[in-house]
Amino acid sequence: MPPEDPATALPKVGLRTLWPYLRAHRSSLLLVAALSLVTTAGTLLQPVLTRNVLDGLGARTPIGPWVVALVGTLVGVAAVDGFRHFLLQRTAEGLVLTSRRRLAGHLLRLPIAEYDQRRTGDLLSRVGADTTLLRAVVTSGLFDTVSGAIMVVGAATAMVLLDPLLFGVTLIGLVIGLSGGIFFARKVRGMSRDAQARIGEMTAAVERSITAARTIRASRAEDRETATVAHSAEQAYHAGVRIARLQAIVQPAMVTTIQGSFLLVLGVGGARVASGAITVGDLVAFVLFVFFLVMPLGQALNAYTQLQAGLGALQRMEEVLVIPLEGARDDTATAPTGGARALVGAQPSSASARSAASARSAGAAASAHAAASAGAAVAGAPAIEFDRVGFGYTDAEGRVGEPVLREVSFRAPVGTRTALVGPSGAGKSTLLSLVERFYEVTSGSLRIDGVDVRELSHETLRSRLGYVEQESPVLAGTLRENLRLATPDATEEQMRTVLAAVNLDELVDRTPLGLEAQVGEGGVLLSGGERQRLAIARTLLAAPPILLLDEPTSNLDARNEAALRSAIDTVARGRTLLIVAHRLSTVVDADQIVVLEHGRVVATGSHTELLDTSPLYRELAAHQFLVDPAPDPA
Repeated sequence: MPPEDPATALPKVGLRTLWPYLRAHRSSLLLVAALSLVTTAGTLLQPVLTRNVLDGLGARTPIGPWVVALVGTLVGVAAVDGFRHFLLQRTAEGLVLTSRRRLAGHLLRLPIAEYDQRRTGDLLSRVGADTTLLRAVVTSGLFDTVSGAIMVVGAATAMVLLDPLLFGVTLIGLVIGLSGGIFFARKVRGMSRDAQARIGEMTAAVERSITAARTIRASRAEDRETATVAHSAEQAYHAGVRIARLQAIVQPAMVTTIQGSFLLVLGVGGARVASGAITVGDLVAFVLFVFFLVMPLGQALNAYTQLQAGLGALQRMEEVLVIPLEGARDDTATAPTGGARALVGAQPSSASARSAASARSAGAAASAHAAASAGAAVAGAPAIEFDRVGFGYTDAEGRVGEPVLREVSFRAPVGTRTALVGPSGAGKSTLLSLVERFYEVTSGSLRIDGVDVRELSHETLRSRLGYVEQESPVLAGTLRENLRLATPDATEEQMRTVLAAVNLDELVDRTPLGLEAQVGEGGVLLSGGERQRLAIARTLLAAPPILLLDEPTSNLDARNEAALRSAIDTVARGRTLLIVAHRLSTVVDADQIVVLEHGRVVATGSHTELLDTSPLYRELAAHQFLVDPAPDPA
């Protein structure tokens, strides 16, 4: 996971950063602001009406109209404030929804390397816990701060008009109390960010333990894993205690400030009433204004604290949102040349833009690739071509590590089957990842139908590829949902056909739920072989012109392996296959076999040719009893 501590690596976050989140709710926020002004004005009117009632009693003049106005103002303010509160809470929930959609959409489009370097639980925490804190930014932070400031200005103005001397006395006490509170509140943002980071670590620890529950139980490691989660929870606890300790300083300071201000006003104000400088009604009104001054100040300081906590969570969200999306670096850094320029897709900014971009890209891709495929048939150009490709994985600091692939060159002609074999760690699966553009080649070039993959948008490229991973994930849900992942419009007949092709029709027949049968979290209700075959069926349903299969038979028994080979033979007609295999029996009939060792191509040919020309291939075949072992030279 990339380091999060150095301040230089953190995006700057302030109120301006909130605007993209608030923009979609600006109409509701403007209405809330208007209602806040109404409630503030009504609240500030109450001390004036109270003074008039008291002065009327003292002068023995009719007070009925003033009483009616006071009661009406109280009821009106309560009704408007209730509606304002509901509207504000609804807007805050909308803000959380907007931020979660934005963050989740961004997370699902990050470069694959980001998932490799970050912990899943921490990313989940940013979508869940961090976005929740944004609710307080609106409800208890931003608007309480603004409305409190308006109330303070209004109350202070009225107090100055009633008695400037008494206001000056009050102001001295408030300045002393509030300066310390603001100083400590500013420290909350950093502490909040740290607390959320600890929660993310705890979530990651829990996620790790739950996803590996069977392995942990079988290894009798429950106590050790519990201790690991408990340690993360303790770190989150200590971070929360640090915030509580800081708030324990702020809150008593505010209470003391409020009490001291009231006592000061009552003492000095009583003396001024006795001297005849002000009336009892003026003093009561002034005390009410002190209440309306001090309480909003306390609320504003608390809101400021909540705002800092929310901005700390927002900073963690922005750390992810500033990561360029997959393809953004090369789309902005380089411009393709020639006919490939029309195939490059930009990142869409909205659903409609995404649809339009997809349509344009698909149209351009269809014509360009049709021309490329036609050219391939005439001129013999390959469907896939690796040309002196080198690759090394990049660490969290952006440094390229030791090469995994070195000067890899081979061609996979259109409509043929090419197998990649070699010892573990030779770079076979990495080659498939490069074709999918999960990673970019470090040197050399990789071409699909004669076009460099870096000149194709990811969407255009992957629309021509079907990819089955070695440990193909099955998504929690039903068989239907898994099959329709790449082809959402697939019919019932089509889905049943591909299931039968991979010998999985019994999954539908063995339960009355049929395609609505649940597969469990990660496909836990299926066997390993069933999960692999379901992933292959999902890919076959999309029927792409190029199939990438990474160990498609790794979890299959001999019977199902034979059935799957037959299915692959059927769908392979007219398509290009690139297959990674450890079991050589599954690829002996491939049109060509590429043998890799230590990231290099060491031999290429058919099964029969390689048995004669490649010692490494013959050794692999002998270990799998496909040929007799070479005689001992001794």
